[in-house]
Formats: sequence, C-alpha cells, structure tokens
Amino acid sequence: MARSSVPTHNDIVVPESVLKKQKAHQKTTDSQAAELKKKRESSKEKRSVIADRAAKYHAEYQKAARDIIDAKRAAKRDNSVFVPAESRLVFVVRIKGINKIDPKKRKTLQLLRLLQINNGVFIRLTKATSEMLKIVEPFVAYGYPNLKSVRELIYKRGYAKVNKQRIPITTNDIIEAGLGKFGISCVEDLIHEIYTVGPSFKQASNFLWPFKLSSPTGGFRTRKFKHFIEGGDLGNREDFINGLVRQMN
Repeated sequence: MARSSVPTHNDIVVPESVLKKQKAHQKTTDSQAAELKKKRESSKEKRSVIADRAAKYHAEYQKAARDIIDAKRAAKRDNSVFVPAESRLVFVVRIKGINKIDPKKRKTLQLLRLLQINNGVFIRLTKATSEMLKIVEPFVAYGYPNLKSVRELIYKRGYAKVNKQRIPITTNDIIEAGLGKFGISCVEDLIHEIYTVGPSFKQASNFLWPFKLSSPTGGFRTRKFKHFIEGGDLGNREDFINGLVRQMN
C-alpha cells in the first residue's frame, strides 16, 4: 500500500510578490541600520568637537581673569591704579510698564525688544545703543553681566526664535540650525559669542528670544522711580546687575 506524500517546508512555493516585499523590507532595514550608525558616529564626533571647544573657552576665560589679577597686582606694586577696559556687553531689564510713556521712549523700547516688564536682552555697547539706553533709562535697569550671569541666563531662561516662534533650546541641533553658518553650533559657542561680543553677536543675540525673568526675590529696593545711585533701581548699576540677575533668574 503506497504512502501518501506530505509536503515538506522545501516544497512550499513562496509567491514572487512576497519575496519582493521581503527583499524590500530587508533593504530598508539595512539602510536604516546604516543611517543610524552614521548618525551615531556623527553625534560622537560632534560631542568630541564641542568638548574641545568648551575646554578652549574655559582656558580663555581663566586666562582673561588671571590677566586682570596680574594687572591689578602690578599696579599695586607700582603704587598706581588699574582701570579695566569698559565692558562692551550690557544686559538690560525692563522694570516699569508703559503708563505715561511718550512715543519716542515707547519706540526705543520696541527697538530694544523690551516689550514687557521683566524682559531682558543682551546689547552690544556702542555710541548708538548708549544713546538709546539714556532715552529709556527711566524704564530699565542695566549693567555689565559676568560670565556666570550670561551662562545661567542662557541655560535657565534661554529660548530660541525660530520662524517667529519661541522655542526652548533643548538640543544643540536647534542652535546649529539657526546659527551654524556663523560657526555657532552649540550652547557653549552661543555663550562665548555673547560674552565676548564676537563678530556674530548681533545674529546670536537676535536668535535668543528676550528673556522672561521673574520679579526679583524680595522685590525691588524702593518704588521704581529713583536712579540706582540714589538708592533706587533705575539706570546703570554696572557690575551690580549680576546681583539683580540672580534675584530674577
């Protein structure tokens, strides 16, 4: 009596359409794996470059601080006085509203991008911007931020302006997309460009959305109509702006 033949796995004929789909899927999988590997290698390379730049900037900041200390000591030995160069970087905070404000002051505040109370911006100090600060002095507090203030503002309160939208700076890719053509591709590049008032300062500053700060811890010292040197809060407070930034950040 003949045995009935049972079809084995080798006897199963796979339709050509299924083979094509399997081949296409494998090709896509291989392509995705290759692309992922390429991205990982690129990301690793970028991290290495960023780390090198951060180290270079740190050494530069340390050298600048050491040079000032050495200059002060040398001046003391010579019984003279060391006067550091005036900072070219200013941080301006709006501390008063728009009640009883004339059109010129209102327009100047708009040009400085200080549209709301507690808005803050970085400005390059020039003759033109000095005149603008004089115009709006009854409405702002400003001064010379140190590296710590610049770093904390950008890391804690920094938002990017992308297509006129306020976007949180969550990755370096956002900075590279907006400022990569100026050689600014990470947060440390952005901090360095702002703090040193580099050649692309204007683009870097405009890339940052005006900082939205909190009311200062403990409130302002007095009603906001006196100048800082008179015991109030308005106007130029030079290095003391760093204390205000800490209170508002």
